[in-house]
Amino acid sequence: MDDPLDFIDQEPEHEVSQTAAVLDRAQLFGLNSNTSGHAAGVPDEKTVQAAISDIFDALVTACVDTSLETDLGELLWSAVNLFHRTVDRLERRLDQNEHAQKRSQSEQDGSEVRSVELEDLLDEGRGLIDRRNALESMRELAIQHFEAHTGSAWRPRAGSLVTRSTLTAAMIDSRDFLAARRRAETEIMLPQGPRIAFSGGADCNDHHLIWSVLDRVHAKHPDMVLLHGGASTGAELIAAKWAATRGVVEVAFRPDFKTHSKRAAPMKRNDVVLAQSPIGVVVFPGGGIQDNLADKARKLGVPVFDFRRRGGA
Repeated sequence: MDDPLDFIDQEPEHEVSQTAAVLDRAQLFGLNSNTSGHAAGVPDEKTVQAAISDIFDALVTACVDTSLETDLGELLWSAVNLFHRTVDRLERRLDQNEHAQKRSQSEQDGSEVRSVELEDLLDEGRGLIDRRNALESMRELAIQHFEAHTGSAWRPRAGSLVTRSTLTAAMIDSRDFLAARRRAETEIMLPQGPRIAFSGGADCNDHHLIWSVLDRVHAKHPDMVLLHGGASTGAELIAAKWAATRGVVEVAFRPDFKTHSKRAAPMKRNDVVLAQSPIGVVVFPGGGIQDNLADKARKLGVPVFDFRRRGGA
């Protein structure tokens, strides 16, 4: 009997169609719509430097000694803002990707479909981070050119100006990805130094006592970082103003009411504050939020400086 595989040797050669080529590539490398920008990579440093320099040189050359010279500063500011707004847009997409990854994690049922969906979201997130970090580098170069041409510091008209450290793409699963992103966000926003947590109620307005206590802590820890709840009134507002006056770095940890209930959010925020490893907690009069923070700090062995019986509205 003839070998049933003999027909392979007898099959005539065919031209490979474009569709077949695409399918072959998809089988070998996976589909890549290039929506994440991850597979294609980002521009090399020399190309970026030359491009940014050309943008600013072209604007200056075109406007100097013309009626547009008056508007040159605004045009150069807008050139930087182009990168800044793109970074913000990618950051919003990263937030959406994170929520999608969390949802996909909860929907995992062991099937290949769900697993592939999560892997795709993870790959998209990696690509978004690569693009965001590249655009942040471009924005920093643009800021340098802006300041060189105008002699003024560039500042956004809304939001904050933050540059994150480049994250590694060698993450093995979605939970590692999300944890790494949170660590990077915390490290860039929370400077090094002994951390002092502060909490007080909205009705606590003992300016003299609050300033006196914080001055004593500052004298012992000149490089302290003040952590507080970011309230717009009361003790925490007073503490924030003290920090601004004394030149002390302060970081506000506001409750996440979008994720947690109105009752739970401040307590969850207390957990986040204590996760920053403060060396001490200063508590002024308030309510359950301050009681919760003090109790949790004591259980963790963090010294609590309790002024709830001394200060007040």
